[in-house]
Amino acid sequence: MHFIGRRVVAAALLAGVSAPVYAADMPDPIIEVPAPVYGGWYLRGHIGMSNQRLDRLEADAFSGPTIMSHTWLDKGSFSSAPIMGVGVGYKFNDYLRGDIGVEYRGAADFNALDRVERTPGGPGNVYTNDYSGKKSEWLLLANAYADLGTFYGITPYVGAGLGASRNTISNFRDVNELFNGGGYANTTSKWNLAWALHAGIGIQATERMTIDLGYSYVNLGDAQTGTIYNFDPSYAPVSGITFKNIASHDLKLGVRYSLN
Repeated sequence: MHFIGRRVVAAALLAGVSAPVYAADMPDPIIEVPAPVYGGWYLRGHIGMSNQRLDRLEADAFSGPTIMSHTWLDKGSFSSAPIMGVGVGYKFNDYLRGDIGVEYRGAADFNALDRVERTPGGPGNVYTNDYSGKKSEWLLLANAYADLGTFYGITPYVGAGLGASRNTISNFRDVNELFNGGGYANTTSKWNLAWALHAGIGIQATERMTIDLGYSYVNLGDAQTGTIYNFDPSYAPVSGITFKNIASHDLKLGVRYSLN
């Protein structure tokens, strides 16, 4: 019995000694840590409203040997109009991203009023022109943004864009209310260099979706009416009117959706 007991104790001691040796011989577990993702593709879309202005109107008809005086009673203004756009972008890291987008800018109503004096004295030599029309654009921009850090899920940003704008003037009318005359121009479009400055905040809604509240200052270049035809066909057509340096202050609500 004592011999059996000694064998049991010896076996227990050997087991206790060999257990850590066996554990030490086991290979270390392999734990894969995914590499951090610093960038990725995203889609974006937005809607908003424009608030537009122009520097001036230019036309050959505003000057010449028969024009003694030309003054503006209303230099011209646009109504607000809806805008909507889509784009695709890439986030390079936590602070830099860029995208390419296309935007349709809805028709804004335009109105202006001038006073013309052709020769001193005489009836019919002093009159006004009441101008009206609509302006719309297709805007293509490549944009770069700097995200300024995230605070409680909110990321302010600034950016800039460069591209082209196709500006269209339609329904243009020139009405002489004093003498029941006037003229019209056909719809005309003109491509221009365009640029923009952006600022806003991104609000992280889900892991993939960001709500974007943004402001943009957009310079759209010039626009041009077609040749102006008098309502009375006995008068010769005159060259169109140029809308110089059109710009807009835009407010936008958008969504960015990460494809990572």
